[in-house]
Amino acid sequence: MNKFPNLMESISPGKVKNILLVKQHNQFGDMLCTLPSFAAVRKKYPDAHITLVCSPGNYEILEGENKYIDEFLIYDKSGLFKLIKFFIRLRGKNYDISIVPSTVAFSRTSHIIGRLSGAKVRAGVKSADGKGNKSENLLNIKKDFKWEDNKIHQSERFLDIVRQIGCDLTIEEKKDVRIEYTSEEKILADEFFRKYFTDKSRRVVSFQPGAGKVPNRWCPEKFENLIEKLYKEFNIYILFTPGPADKDLADHLSQRLNAKNIYSVTAQFNIRIVSLLLSGCSLYITNDTGTMHSAAYSGAKVISLFGPTNGWEWAPEKDSCIFIQSKSNDINDISVEEVYEKAENILKKKITNKQT
Repeated sequence: MNKFPNLMESISPGKVKNILLVKQHNQFGDMLCTLPSFAAVRKKYPDAHITLVCSPGNYEILEGENKYIDEFLIYDKSGLFKLIKFFIRLRGKNYDISIVPSTVAFSRTSHIIGRLSGAKVRAGVKSADGKGNKSENLLNIKKDFKWEDNKIHQSERFLDIVRQIGCDLTIEEKKDVRIEYTSEEKILADEFFRKYFTDKSRRVVSFQPGAGKVPNRWCPEKFENLIEKLYKEFNIYILFTPGPADKDLADHLSQRLNAKNIYSVTAQFNIRIVSLLLSGCSLYITNDTGTMHSAAYSGAKVISLFGPTNGWEWAPEKDSCIFIQSKSNDINDISVEEVYEKAENILKKKITNKQT
């Protein structure tokens, strides 16, 4: 039985013109895990104008060709004038629905933004796994969710939130959720491949030895050993795509490999071009980072490595992606041989399991 019959009647697809999604914190991977829920909202409301509240640092990947979001409203709190401008824009549209998709932490700011939007229907989370949302009074469609015991993936948790207002995807539709790219971006990526990877018979394998959190980083020596083994067996091209914080680590690995006459290419572009480059590789081997998600939504084959965080909760769910979970909380308990075996299977086009 629906707890909110009157509210639900007011949000039938024919009546909804404007929807606000509030995702203003900086976690990049968390933003991308929310993408299927954005697709579900668009599916139910194909004609609505959907606005995403985002931070200056977490929306770039969704710019360009985007069939889920019509407008980005950037919450920039670096100055009073920018905040005033934000709230003027927020109040300038009559929103029918606001959604605050929160699963890990409950931002009071996000809930206030949803409330100030003026939306009649405000959906979100009342509590998650026994942790109460102190801002749940600002929502009027909400429930208690229990995700941990059932090992529910983050993307599925975000879908649970929008299911409260009748938005959902089939299994096949989830598989089709992708990041779209402009023709200009595709040309740039093609030019890069033509310039650096001239032998079409050699495959390109990319590596991300960095991560935002030190416990999420597989040690560089293991990456070095893995790359050396793959190079000797498959004669691969080697691509590093570090962010600014990972550049020194990638350079260190490149120098170590160069000393063994194993040469690599380092590409530093914005996250959209990086993800597009990864989709052109035969394989991407990475620590638990945000690029792991953008690569997966771009169509890349991904092997992701997990130590203290749960792969079942955060690893990409695409069929082309697998993860290796440390048997302890230490990511360095994952052996080079474990990763090599999975990479070998993919490069030899053998069938692999989703999880190890």
